[in-house]
Amino acid sequence: MTTNKIHPLSFEAERAPADGTPGDRVLIRGLRAQTRIGLHDEEQERLQPVVIDLVAERRHLAACVSDAVGDTIDYATVRARVLEHLRGHGRRLLEALAEDLAEILLREFGADWVRVQIVKPRKFEDVDAVGVCIERRRPPLGSAEILNFLGRGLAPQG
Repeated sequence: MTTNKIHPLSFEAERAPADGTPGDRVLIRGLRAQTRIGLHDEEQERLQPVVIDLVAERRHLAACVSDAVGDTIDYATVRARVLEHLRGHGRRLLEALAEDLAEILLREFGADWVRVQIVKPRKFEDVDAVGVCIERRRPPLGSAEILNFLGRGLAPQG
């Protein structure tokens, strides 16, 4: 007899993003937490378990050469930020919560591409888990943003 262990779905972390460009990935798999999530009032009144998997990719992590944590997406900092967000997000749908986490990874941690999976384990007696998995990519820079980036530091300060 086998026992079903609650485990998030496989990530296939080796699978390239849709555009096929290579990158370096930081993974967090199986982050177990409690949050208020769900459509029904009774779901919002109590903490519920969720399991979160994250993949955050950058085109090239400088840490691969520098061996410095400041040159990577620090998974300890990501974990702390996700747990902070789970304490007060106010979302009802897993889809909206996943979108929040994707935006945090893209904006706050500089990821170029992310995959966020969130599951509710044992939501139903006959199902191991229900959940969502989304992928998001940082929008390409517009010409004004590129010029601004290239021009940084060229103007005198003062």
